[in-house]
Amino acid sequence: VMGAARELAGYLAALGGWVSALAAAVLPHWRQSSYAGDAIITAVGLHQGLWMNCAAQSTGQVQCRLHESLLSLDVHMQTTRALMVISLLLGFFGVVVSVVGMKCTKVGEDDPVTKSRIAVAGGVFFILSGLCTLTAVSMYAARVTHEFFVDSSVPKNARYEFGSALFIGWGAASLSILGGALLCCSCPAKERRAQPYYRQSQPSTAREYV
Repeated sequence: VMGAARELAGYLAALGGWVSALAAAVLPHWRQSSYAGDAIITAVGLHQGLWMNCAAQSTGQVQCRLHESLLSLDVHMQTTRALMVISLLLGFFGVVVSVVGMKCTKVGEDDPVTKSRIAVAGGVFFILSGLCTLTAVSMYAARVTHEFFVDSSVPKNARYEFGSALFIGWGAASLSILGGALLCCSCPAKERRAQPYYRQSQPSTAREYV
Protein backbone atom coordinates (compact mmCIF):
# COMPACT_ATOMS: atom_id res chain seq x y z
CA VAL A 1 0.00 0.00 0.00
CA MET A 2 2.83 2.39 0.85
CA GLY A 3 4.50 1.60 -2.45
CA ALA A 4 1.34 2.36 -4.40
CA ALA A 5 0.81 5.61 -2.49
CA ARG A 6 4.41 6.64 -3.14
CA GLU A 7 4.03 5.90 -6.84
CA LEU A 8 0.79 7.87 -7.04
CA ALA A 9 2.35 10.86 -5.25
CA GLY A 10 5.34 10.73 -7.57
CA TYR A 11 3.15 10.48 -10.64
CA LEU A 12 0.99 13.44 -9.61
CA ALA A 13 4.06 15.56 -8.84
CA ALA A 14 5.71 14.68 -12.15
CA LEU A 15 2.47 15.28 -14.05
CA GLY A 16 2.19 18.71 -12.43
CA GLY A 17 5.78 19.40 -13.43
CA TRP A 18 5.09 18.42 -17.04
CA VAL A 19 1.99 20.66 -17.24
CA SER A 20 3.97 23.53 -15.69
CA ALA A 21 6.79 23.02 -18.20
CA LEU A 22 4.25 23.16 -21.02
CA ALA A 23 2.85 26.43 -19.64
CA ALA A 24 6.35 27.88 -19.26
CA ALA A 25 7.27 26.96 -22.84
CA VAL A 26 4.15 28.63 -24.26
CA LEU A 27 4.15 31.80 -22.13
CA PRO A 28 5.79 34.92 -23.68
CA HIS A 29 7.23 36.00 -20.32
CA TRP A 30 10.72 34.54 -20.38
CA ARG A 31 12.17 38.00 -20.01
CA GLN A 32 10.54 41.38 -19.51
CA SER A 33 11.63 44.99 -19.70
CA SER A 34 13.27 46.25 -16.53
CA TYR A 35 12.06 49.32 -14.66
CA ALA A 36 15.34 49.80 -12.81
CA GLY A 37 16.95 53.23 -12.94
CA ASP A 38 15.89 56.81 -12.39
CA ALA A 39 13.16 57.18 -14.99
CA ILE A 40 10.94 54.99 -17.11
CA ILE A 41 11.61 55.69 -20.76
CA THR A 42 8.37 54.36 -22.14
CA ALA A 43 4.94 53.38 -20.93
CA VAL A 44 5.14 50.17 -22.95
CA GLY A 45 6.16 46.98 -21.17
CA LEU A 46 7.98 44.47 -23.39
CA HIS A 47 7.82 40.72 -22.88
CA GLN A 48 9.77 38.15 -24.85
CA GLY A 49 9.25 34.40 -25.02
CA LEU A 50 10.49 31.45 -27.02
CA TRP A 51 7.82 31.79 -29.68
CA MET A 52 6.62 35.43 -29.62
CA ASN A 53 7.26 38.97 -28.43
CA CYS A 54 4.56 41.02 -26.72
CA ALA A 55 4.13 44.71 -25.93
CA ALA A 56 1.75 45.76 -23.15
CA GLN A 57 0.49 49.35 -23.29
CA SER A 58 -0.24 51.34 -20.15
CA THR A 59 -3.90 51.29 -21.23
CA GLY A 60 -3.97 47.50 -20.85
CA GLN A 61 -3.81 46.66 -24.56
CA VAL A 62 -1.42 43.83 -25.42
CA GLN A 63 0.00 43.15 -28.88
CA CYS A 64 1.97 40.01 -29.69
CA ARG A 65 3.93 38.92 -32.74
CA LEU A 66 5.39 35.51 -33.48
CA HIS A 67 9.06 35.12 -34.30
CA GLU A 68 9.07 35.12 -38.09
CA SER A 69 12.25 33.23 -38.84
CA LEU A 70 13.86 30.38 -36.94
CA LEU A 71 17.28 30.91 -38.50
CA SER A 72 17.37 34.58 -37.52
CA LEU A 73 17.14 33.75 -33.81
CA ASP A 74 20.18 33.66 -31.56
CA VAL A 75 21.82 30.30 -30.89
CA HIS A 76 20.85 30.37 -27.20
CA MET A 77 17.20 30.91 -28.16
CA GLN A 78 17.24 27.98 -30.61
CA THR A 79 18.95 25.77 -28.01
CA THR A 80 16.41 26.71 -25.35
CA ARG A 81 13.57 25.93 -27.72
CA ALA A 82 15.04 22.53 -28.58
CA LEU A 83 15.58 21.63 -24.92
CA MET A 84 12.02 22.57 -23.99
CA VAL A 85 10.56 20.54 -26.87
CA ILE A 86 12.70 17.52 -25.89
CA SER A 87 11.63 17.99 -22.27
CA LEU A 88 7.94 17.99 -23.20
CA LEU A 89 8.34 14.88 -25.36
CA LEU A 90 10.19 13.00 -22.60
CA GLY A 91 7.54 14.08 -20.11
CA PHE A 92 4.77 12.84 -22.41
CA PHE A 93 6.44 9.43 -22.66
CA GLY A 94 6.80 9.46 -18.87
CA VAL A 95 3.07 10.15 -18.43
CA VAL A 96 2.10 7.22 -20.68
CA VAL A 97 4.67 4.71 -19.42
CA SER A 98 4.10 5.47 -15.73
CA VAL A 99 0.36 4.82 -16.01
CA VAL A 100 1.09 1.30 -17.27
CA GLY A 101 3.68 0.59 -14.56
CA MET A 102 1.93 1.95 -11.48
CA LYS A 103 0.58 -0.59 -8.97
CA CYS A 104 -2.79 1.15 -8.70
CA THR A 105 -3.61 0.46 -12.38
CA LYS A 106 -4.99 -2.83 -13.74
CA VAL A 107 -2.73 -3.02 -16.82
CA GLY A 108 -0.37 -6.01 -16.59
CA GLU A 109 -1.10 -6.72 -12.91
CA ASP A 110 -0.34 -10.44 -13.40
CA ASP A 111 3.39 -9.62 -13.57
CA PRO A 112 4.28 -7.21 -10.73
CA VAL A 113 8.02 -7.34 -11.46
CA THR A 114 7.52 -6.12 -15.03
CA LYS A 115 5.09 -3.45 -13.81
CA SER A 116 7.72 -2.17 -11.37
CA ARG A 117 10.31 -2.01 -14.11
CA ILE A 118 7.93 -0.03 -16.32
CA ALA A 119 7.24 2.39 -13.45
CA VAL A 120 11.00 2.90 -13.01
CA ALA A 121 11.31 3.59 -16.75
CA GLY A 122 8.56 6.21 -16.45
CA GLY A 123 10.43 7.79 -13.54
CA VAL A 124 13.60 7.97 -15.63
CA PHE A 125 11.69 9.74 -18.41
CA PHE A 126 10.40 12.30 -15.91
CA ILE A 127 13.87 12.89 -14.44
CA LEU A 128 15.37 13.43 -17.89
CA SER A 129 12.49 15.78 -18.74
CA GLY A 130 13.11 17.79 -15.56
CA LEU A 131 16.83 18.02 -16.29
CA CYS A 132 16.15 19.33 -19.81
CA THR A 133 13.76 21.95 -18.43
CA LEU A 134 16.25 22.94 -15.72
CA THR A 135 19.05 23.28 -18.29
CA ALA A 136 16.93 25.36 -20.67
CA VAL A 137 15.63 27.76 -18.02
CA SER A 138 18.98 28.18 -16.26
CA MET A 139 20.81 28.77 -19.53
CA TYR A 140 18.28 31.42 -20.59
CA ALA A 141 18.44 33.07 -17.15
CA ALA A 142 22.25 33.17 -17.34
CA ARG A 143 22.02 34.93 -20.71
CA VAL A 144 19.56 37.53 -19.35
CA THR A 145 21.79 38.14 -16.32
CA HIS A 146 24.88 38.52 -18.52
CA GLU A 147 23.18 41.04 -20.79
CA PHE A 148 21.80 43.02 -17.83
CA PHE A 149 25.10 43.48 -16.01
CA VAL A 150 27.70 43.31 -18.80
CA ASP A 151 26.12 45.16 -21.74
CA SER A 152 26.72 48.76 -20.62
CA SER A 153 25.75 50.30 -23.95
CA VAL A 154 22.04 49.90 -23.15
CA PRO A 155 20.52 52.15 -20.42
CA LYS A 156 19.64 50.22 -17.28
CA ASN A 157 15.93 50.99 -17.56
CA ALA A 158 15.88 49.67 -21.14
CA ARG A 159 17.34 46.26 -20.29
CA TYR A 160 15.56 42.99 -19.60
CA GLU A 161 15.18 40.97 -16.42
CA PHE A 162 13.68 37.61 -15.44
CA GLY A 163 10.11 36.91 -16.51
CA SER A 164 7.55 34.77 -14.71
CA ALA A 165 8.03 31.84 -17.11
CA LEU A 166 11.54 31.27 -15.75
CA PHE A 167 10.26 30.74 -12.22
CA ILE A 168 7.49 28.46 -13.50
CA GLY A 169 10.16 26.50 -15.38
CA TRP A 170 12.31 26.07 -12.27
CA GLY A 171 9.29 24.87 -10.32
CA ALA A 172 8.35 22.48 -13.14
CA ALA A 173 11.86 21.00 -13.23
CA SER A 174 11.82 20.45 -9.46
CA LEU A 175 8.44 18.70 -9.55
CA SER A 176 9.45 16.47 -12.48
CA ILE A 177 12.71 15.38 -10.87
CA LEU A 178 11.04 14.78 -7.49
CA GLY A 179 8.17 12.81 -9.03
CA GLY A 180 10.53 10.79 -11.20
CA ALA A 181 12.69 9.94 -8.18
CA LEU A 182 9.64 8.67 -6.26
CA LEU A 183 8.64 6.49 -9.22
CA CYS A 184 12.18 5.10 -9.45
CA CYS A 185 11.81 3.80 -5.88
CA SER A 186 9.72 0.91 -7.33
CA CYS A 187 12.56 -1.58 -7.26
CA PRO A 188 11.61 -5.05 -8.59
CA ALA A 189 14.79 -6.82 -7.44
CA LYS A 190 13.53 -7.75 -3.96
CA GLU A 191 10.33 -9.28 -5.28
CA ARG A 192 12.22 -11.29 -7.86
CA ARG A 193 14.58 -12.79 -5.25
CA ALA A 194 11.91 -13.49 -2.64
CA GLN A 195 9.52 -15.51 -4.83
CA PRO A 196 11.91 -18.35 -5.92
CA TYR A 197 13.20 -18.74 -2.35
CA TYR A 198 9.66 -19.17 -1.03
CA ARG A 199 8.78 -21.75 -3.66
CA GLN A 200 11.92 -23.82 -3.07
CA SER A 201 11.61 -23.86 0.71
CA GLN A 202 8.02 -25.20 0.75
CA PRO A 203 8.68 -28.80 -0.53
CA SER A 204 11.84 -29.29 1.56
CA THR A 205 10.06 -28.62 4.86
CA ALA A 206 7.20 -30.94 3.83
CA ARG A 207 9.65 -33.82 3.20
CA GLU A 208 11.23 -33.42 6.63
CA TYR A 209 7.89 -33.95 8.39
CA VAL A 210 7.18 -37.03 6.32
